[in-house]
Amino acid sequence: MPDKIDLLETVELLETIAPERYELREPPAYEFTLSRREFVEVAGAGLLITVTGSVARAQRGGPSRGGGTLESRLHIAEDGAVTILTGKVEVGQGSRTELAMAAAEEMRIPLDRVRVVMADTDLVPNDGLTAGSRTTPSTVPAVRAAAAAARELLNALRQGAKGNAATYADLARSSELAAAYKQTPGGAAATPVNDWRVLGKPRYRLDGREIVTGAHHFPSDVRRPGMLYGSVLRAPSYGATLAGVDPGAAAKLPGVTAVREGNFVGCAAPTSYGARKGLEAIAATARWETRPHPSSATLFAHLKETASKPGGTRAPRVQSKGSLEEGLGQSQYRLRAEYHVPFIQHAPMEPRAAVAEWTDGRLTVWTGTQNPFGVRDQLVQAFHLTPEKVRVIVPDTGGGFGGKHTGEAAIEAARLAKEAGRPVSLRWTRAEEFTWAYFRPAGLFEIEAGVDAKGLIRAWDFTNYNAGTAGLESPYRGANVRTRFYYCESPLREGSYRGIAATANNFARECFIDELARAASADPLEFRLANLDDSRLRDVLLAASKQFNWRPRGTTDRRPGVGRGIACGTEKGSYVAACAEVELDGKTGQPRVREFVMAFECGAILNPANLRMQVEGSIIQGLGGALTEAIDFDNGQLKNGSFAKYRVPRFRDVPPFEAVLVNRPDLAPAGAGETPIIAVAPAIANAAFDATGEPSRSMPVRTKA
Repeated sequence: MPDKIDLLETVELLETIAPERYELREPPAYEFTLSRREFVEVAGAGLLITVTGSVARAQRGGPSRGGGTLESRLHIAEDGAVTILTGKVEVGQGSRTELAMAAAEEMRIPLDRVRVVMADTDLVPNDGLTAGSRTTPSTVPAVRAAAAAARELLNALRQGAKGNAATYADLARSSELAAAYKQTPGGAAATPVNDWRVLGKPRYRLDGREIVTGAHHFPSDVRRPGMLYGSVLRAPSYGATLAGVDPGAAAKLPGVTAVREGNFVGCAAPTSYGARKGLEAIAATARWETRPHPSSATLFAHLKETASKPGGTRAPRVQSKGSLEEGLGQSQYRLRAEYHVPFIQHAPMEPRAAVAEWTDGRLTVWTGTQNPFGVRDQLVQAFHLTPEKVRVIVPDTGGGFGGKHTGEAAIEAARLAKEAGRPVSLRWTRAEEFTWAYFRPAGLFEIEAGVDAKGLIRAWDFTNYNAGTAGLESPYRGANVRTRFYYCESPLREGSYRGIAATANNFARECFIDELARAASADPLEFRLANLDDSRLRDVLLAASKQFNWRPRGTTDRRPGVGRGIACGTEKGSYVAACAEVELDGKTGQPRVREFVMAFECGAILNPANLRMQVEGSIIQGLGGALTEAIDFDNGQLKNGSFAKYRVPRFRDVPPFEAVLVNRPDLAPAGAGETPIIAVAPAIANAAFDATGEPSRSMPVRTKA
């Protein structure tokens, strides 16, 4: 397993330059020396609608990358049922239902007549990673365009010999289809917001019953005839390399197949217990060479010591305007501060899992990933195959949060299956998921700013070490600004996390804004409003503060040890603001959130029920990063790699909270999976600051008892 894989920069850069088609192309961890019939089995006999021109360009991530190529997107069965095809993945965020709603809206059919086939690389177009909140602004319009084209085909057919009674089933069977298709304009109009009958209404998950009754099969539940179970040898510490091992040590155990190729060592057996016992026998013979490794106690000093230098191969990114010296000279109040954000893990409900099967030189893998086509490419590279020889199928998966972009489990399962000559299921343990999956990057922040006598920011100098560039630029007005990002040598493997780096950047910025407000003797809400021009950000601030009753609370008596905080931010085209009230534990200094309000705006709301769940899920996940989550490591080993030691939020940690959804039907819909989380930690930290007068400059938030 590589030590350092710069997933973070890859995702953020690609998301910036080509958000419709960005893919993660990480080298595989190891490198070793669909037919029409199958589709009919999935969707039923009928008609495959393809669309060209603007629709193809709207989903540039398809198998054929050139402009104007045909893209398979929508299937009409002979009974009139509709199947939507997408390369996106369902990891609990509700995209399956949202895409079905988009098709039902445009085709004027009931929602229960729509099926969605997702993330099967033999059947669907490549819609890119399920990341960056891109499903709503990119894939939903592509599905709506295809469905609108189908609607126009039906209208054309109705105007012909079939008359007004023609149905989609008639369209699927019609010999007049080819002529009707040629006459259909390439840009069929999507339904205006005011005319929505399906979109804009609250709809719960189409597969909700299967989820809650346990009928749904996750990647961990996949079974194949004759399947074995796998286990893989892991290093005892970060950076350790394998000096020697005897895979034959497992040969005495019944039914165990062992393999070593390069750094890969693993075994497969008829039971998961047998696979673990075989691996224990192999591990007893392993010799490792270890090396010094930084600890979490020295993390932030290490980041600064290893920061990129101007003129180097990875020079810092610097953006500036105006003169900081001039701006600071105009300031009556000047302030400097440093903030720390640790590594944290995604901790999804379902760890990485894959089942691999070889048939006549062709590889099929069922796995949990947010990046099916990227994992296919990794398998192609690892096993020196051509893309048509590899199929990746992603069942709806038990969580990802940005942590399942890579295909390690798929590659490992495939190598074991190739050796054993039988399908192999590989499920990472919780300890493996904590230790060897990539982390949300740690970050060190140095900020300096100046405010004039009117409470206006005159100078802003923001420096980020390692955390990443998403959400780096300040939304606050400023004529004299410098923003810097330094690449560092991360001691742990790091990559995308919900919100990428926007969570860390927004935490440091919003906590510092509160410190500036206090220095200027200004209310934190009024200070923000005075320095913001963005009307959408101002609107969510006002919506959150009104629901929280911010202004009246500021004039009432204050209880000792209780504080209120506010924070806001924008990322991925959406806007968020939050208010929190906390009470401090007198012995530990840890804040307990008593009340939380969030206002969120992402343009026109496609599914209010799902949007509310996205916002509420972000609040609860954000509580973990704000209050309890931080990776602890020393001597190259993870010290808290279990749920007993790494504390994610429990039900008892969740305070009374309210989500205010600000609908903007005049604006195009934006994604909602990531942005809400960026306001959680700074609102809580600012509430703790309000309670104590001492700024909270690190996550998790702590104050002096």
